Amino acid sequence: MQGSLKKMHTRLESPVQYELPLGDQSIALNPLIGKLIKLTFTGHISCVHCNRSIKKSYNQGYCYPCFISLAQCDMCIMKPETCHYDAGTCREPAWGDAFCFKPHIVYLANSSGIKVGITRQTQIPTRWIDQGAVQALPIFKVQSRYMAGLIEIAIAKHVSDKTSWQQMLKNNVEPVDLAVKRDELVFKCQAELVEVNQRFGQQAIEFLSEELAVDIHFPVDTYPVKIKSFNFDKNPEVSGILHGVKGQYLLLDTGVINIRKYAGYEVGFSL
Repeated sequence: MQGSLKKMHTRLESPVQYELPLGDQSIALNPLIGKLIKLTFTGHISCVHCNRSIKKSYNQGYCYPCFISLAQCDMCIMKPETCHYDAGTCREPAWGDAFCFKPHIVYLANSSGIKVGITRQTQIPTRWIDQGAVQALPIFKVQSRYMAGLIEIAIAKHVSDKTSWQQMLKNNVEPVDLAVKRDELVFKCQAELVEVNQRFGQQAIEFLSEELAVDIHFPVDTYPVKIKSFNFDKNPEVSGILHGVKGQYLLLDTGVINIRKYAGYEVGFSL
C-alpha cells in the first residue's frame, strides 16, 4: 500500500484505536502490534493544503507559500494570546471566524507530567490523544481561542504548558488527581480570571466544575527505555516490530517515528 501520510486517525476506546491514512486508504494499526512492519519514503512530498509537489515541508506538511500565507500557520495558533484579528491583520479573517471564534476548552492533561492546554471544543478528546495524555480534564469553556490563550498563560505560571515527548513515549508519568490540581490552580489564578471576566463580560468564562477526568489507555505492549527517533529525510526506510502507538508516534523495537511530522510524505507500507 502506498500514499501520502496524514495525521493518524484516532477513536477513544480502551485502548485507543488507531488508523494510519495513506492517501485515500487507511490501515488499522491495533491489529498489527507485535508484527514486523516497514515504511519506505519514496522521495516525493506534497503540500497538505495545496497539494503542490515540494522538496521541503514546513510546519508539519505545508509548502513555503502556504506556510507564510495561511492563518492556520500563523504564530498566533501556537501563541493565541498574540491574536491580531482585532487589529485587522489576520491572514484569513474568514478562517479566523470559522476556527478561532468558536468555543474553546482550557484543560489539564497528564502526558509527561501535568500541563495546561487549549483546544477547540470539537477537538476533544482528539487533542488529548495526539499529545499522548493518559489523563485529561476540561476546566474552562470560553468563546474564542484568544480568551483561552489568556487563561492558559495565567495557569502556565504555575504548571507547564509543554509536553516532553521523550518522557511521554517512555510512559514516565505518575497518576495525578486532576480535580484537586484544577481547584488549586483556579484559586491561584483568581486575579487573572476576574480580569478576563471584566474585559469580556461575566459570561466569558464557564467553569466546568462538574466535569470528570478522562483516563486514556494506549495500545502499547512495550515502552522504549531509550528513545531513537527516525527521520525520513536522512533514512527513507523505517522497519521494525510495532510495539505500540501513542500520541502520533509509532513505537517500534528499532526506534520511534512521529507520523504527524511527515504529513505529505509519500510512503509505502508493508508487512
